[in-house]
Parts: sequence; structure tokens; C-alpha cells
Amino acid sequence: MKSKRNLAIIAIAALSIVVLLNLLKKDLWDVNSELLKQEVLSIRQSVETVNLANITPFEWDVVYSFDPYTPKDRVYETVGYKWDNIRETVSEGMNQIVFLNEGKVVCYLYGYPENNGYGIYFTSENPEVNLASVLNVEDDLTFQVRRSDGVIYLTNN
Repeated sequence: MKSKRNLAIIAIAALSIVVLLNLLKKDLWDVNSELLKQEVLSIRQSVETVNLANITPFEWDVVYSFDPYTPKDRVYETVGYKWDNIRETVSEGMNQIVFLNEGKVVCYLYGYPENNGYGIYFTSENPEVNLASVLNVEDDLTFQVRRSDGVIYLTNN
């Protein structure tokens, strides 16, 4: 009788540990967002241009920058699936950037550059994508580096 009770306690404890570890585990797009932030914030003062592919510490093949006020359902539709509980940008100047690799989200950047410490801005001519700019890893990924009030801005135009 005691062995069944001990076995049940061990099983419950093991299940609790697995559930707790899953709750504490960060999603890939959050981890990569932190890694990207570290890379951008480590750009030296003397650097004037960077290649976006060289400063992204993860594999990607396409990146979208969504226009302000783009509905989140439109973001999910453009990306191809609902991957997280994202928020809509609520004003001009906010970033909502999604990096994909083989159709899966690998990095998500959201918010004001002043809060994140950096911002990424780019435009592209792609009539197939409405409410967003899109770059492929094969495109010209040269970005200008500009600093203002302790914030790093990367722009391709």
C-alpha cells in the first residue's frame, strides 16, 4: 500500500516539475529577440552601416515590418499562422517586426525604440504584401546606423 502511495507522489511530483519547466521556458522568438537586442546594442559608435543578416544571431529568410495600426489578424494572415498572443501597434514610431525561417516565426520585435533601446525601420516595394514591408535574406540588407538620445536606429532608406 505504501509503495503505491509513494509511486503516486513521485508521479505527481514529476508531472509538476514538467509543467513548471514548460511554464518557465521562453519561446524561440522571445529568446532571439533578446539576442538581437544584445547584437544591436553592441554596435560600436564608429559604425555607420551594418548588414542586417550579419547582426541577426539566428537563421531567417524573410522579415516583415508591419505598418502602425495593422490589425493583429492581418499580421497573423500575412505570416501564415497565429504563433503568439501579439498586440497591435498603437501609434506611429512603434516597431512590429517578424522574422521567419522556413515559414516559422523565429524572432518578434514589438514596441517603442525608446523602450527597447533600438529600432529597425525599412521599406520595400512588394505589391503582394499590404500593410507591411518585407525583405528577403537575398535582398540588399545594408542599414544605416543612427544614434539619438541613447537609442540606436537602423534604417534602410
